[in-house]
Amino acid sequence: MLLAIVATLFDHSILSYQWIVAGIVLGSILGALIAMRAKMTAIPQVVALFNGLGGGASLAVAVANGISDPAVAALSAGLNGLTIILAIALTTLIGAITLIGSLVAFAKLQALLPGKPIGFTGLNVVSGLLLVLALVAVYQFTTTAAVPWLMVVLACSVCLGLLLVLPIGGADMPVVIALLNAYSGLAVACTGFIMNNTLLIIVGSLVGASGLILTKIMCVAMNRSLTHVLFAVMGETTETTTVGADAIYEGKVKSTSAEEVAMLLEAASHVVVVPGFGMAMAQAQHAVREMACAIEANGTNVDYAIHPVAGRMPGHMNVLLAEAEVPYEKLMEMDTINPQFPQVDVAIVIGANDVTNPMAREDKNSPIYGMPILNVDKAKTVIVIKRSLSPGFAGLPNPLFAKDNTLMLFGDAKQSVTAITTALAS
Repeated sequence: MLLAIVATLFDHSILSYQWIVAGIVLGSILGALIAMRAKMTAIPQVVALFNGLGGGASLAVAVANGISDPAVAALSAGLNGLTIILAIALTTLIGAITLIGSLVAFAKLQALLPGKPIGFTGLNVVSGLLLVLALVAVYQFTTTAAVPWLMVVLACSVCLGLLLVLPIGGADMPVVIALLNAYSGLAVACTGFIMNNTLLIIVGSLVGASGLILTKIMCVAMNRSLTHVLFAVMGETTETTTVGADAIYEGKVKSTSAEEVAMLLEAASHVVVVPGFGMAMAQAQHAVREMACAIEANGTNVDYAIHPVAGRMPGHMNVLLAEAEVPYEKLMEMDTINPQFPQVDVAIVIGANDVTNPMAREDKNSPIYGMPILNVDKAKTVIVIKRSLSPGFAGLPNPLFAKDNTLMLFGDAKQSVTAITTALAS
């Protein structure tokens, strides 16, 4: 995309090379600083922000062309001119939704906004009316090239960007990040028509198509409909009667120590490690790998159960464990490992909260009801390593913590795992 934009600027003599070089240098410095300073656990926020910047860049190009005299002149240029005007309107629509939606997603992931759904009764009706108004404005701008209609498109798109992401809860955030990634690609493809640049059209189409495919994969993993994601149905807030944390945990939670866990692991023949955001937050992937090696030294089989949306983005756990050189064949997908849990001696859950929450199976009033989860509660013994009983990103208590076969090892994930490894060695 950088090459396509620079080539276009040179070809049409829009900017001198000094300004182009200055833009490249400034953008490169900012991008490098953001990427280098971001912690591994903040990568999803960075992805969301970069998606937004892609949409924002496309939006800037569209608005700049839309308010210029050549836009009006394009109406008299036949079919090609009509294509440019339509592309300006659609880029404004998609680019603004991508920019605003990505900023809201960033704010939710960064805890600047609450992770829980934020909505109101009739939200979908309002969103639908805004979308209709935006499409009417797109048509009017395409036929008249009147700047006020483009401003209507922009205003509706900003509101739609807010209403798309605000009602989506933290557990569904990986889906919306994938969707916004697709939107950013579509915006770039439309920008290619504005700038008459084939490379931008091709690159944008690739990003848009791959983003939509990833969104579909994520929807299947979350048991969500793509239609629901597009129209924010899954984010609509409803009153629920989900049981509170006190009623679930009171008098039922049993704590344990690293030494007791080590004794359980010594007697086990099959252990499954379930990584989650807690492992990422503590950067404990290398410690987990060392613990697994210590367990395997005793002749025990160790596997890793990977939920497709564990962490904050698709593939988050796979990346962390690959960094720790965990063999790929040890990473078991949810559909593969779930039937094996009844035969698993010990399941070690490291900060994976929402993706192991039995509410998704049992509580029809729960916001995550119907979401496929890892059935760790069916293992013979479950060890949950967690700092406290605080809820996950979905903001829900987890009945797993109070089950008869569950033991809680409270503390930092890295320190707790290292203590288990030390106990095994001694």
